[in-house]
Amino acid sequence: MKKVFLALLITIVSGCSTQTFYINNERGVVPDKEVRQTFFISGIGQQQDMDPAKICGGVDKIAKVESELTFIDGLLSGLTFGIYTPRTARVYCSK
Repeated sequence: MKKVFLALLITIVSGCSTQTFYINNERGVVPDKEVRQTFFISGIGQQQDMDPAKICGGVDKIAKVESELTFIDGLLSGLTFGIYTPRTARVYCSK
């Protein structure tokens, strides 16, 4: 039982990842919009869209865009055995 729990814990903790896209060579610190996107069955054949230009008020005002599998997202995915697999998306605007 301890080995199963340890394997599950390692799987959940090691699955965190972040993809960051820098635009206009700026580094935003505080996200202007953060959304938890909902996917099912590991997101196979699914897509979620955000419009950073609309959020920031123009393409030239986008600093960066992130998509992250946070610890909470991984925990929820692990608890549902991959049926519910959320990801957190953030948009940073230049000031």
